[in-house]
Amino acid sequence: MAQQVTNFGRFYTAIREMNPVGDRDEVKRSIVLQYTDGRTESLREMTQAEYDRCCADMERGTGGREKLRKERSATLHLMQRMGVDTSDWECINALCRDPRIAGKDFNRVSRVEHPELRARLYAIERNGGLRCHPGRRAIPPPPSCATTVTVNPIGQA
Repeated sequence: MAQQVTNFGRFYTAIREMNPVGDRDEVKRSIVLQYTDGRTESLREMTQAEYDRCCADMERGTGGREKLRKERSATLHLMQRMGVDTSDWECINALCRDPRIAGKDFNRVSRVEHPELRARLYAIERNGGLRCHPGRRAIPPPPSCATTVTVNPIGQA
């Protein structure tokens, strides 16, 4: 059987959130045995359906997905306040892709990175917000975006 799951980050994030008592490898083995009905104790041998069900149950127990949803919501709300069209994912991603903001698409920003992203957005808001200034480098928005984004370096007007 070909390996169906190749990235185990979701599983290990959920395990870390659970903060189990004892040996994490033993906890991992017992969880995998439980979700494969005793067939295997290896993550690599789990089917995609077993892996998804296992991760979803662990995340539900730790509230990982709910915490991420709340972080994303808070960040999107701030972006909306700043004038970014939050109904257009291209506009959101255009802002986040800038290396001075997040350097990646919005959906790739992790739960622990959202507060740092919001701190950068608050700094931009304090320094005049997202507007185009002559002589400053603007973040080029996609053609469908109406907002031009400019990042003001801290300490410069």
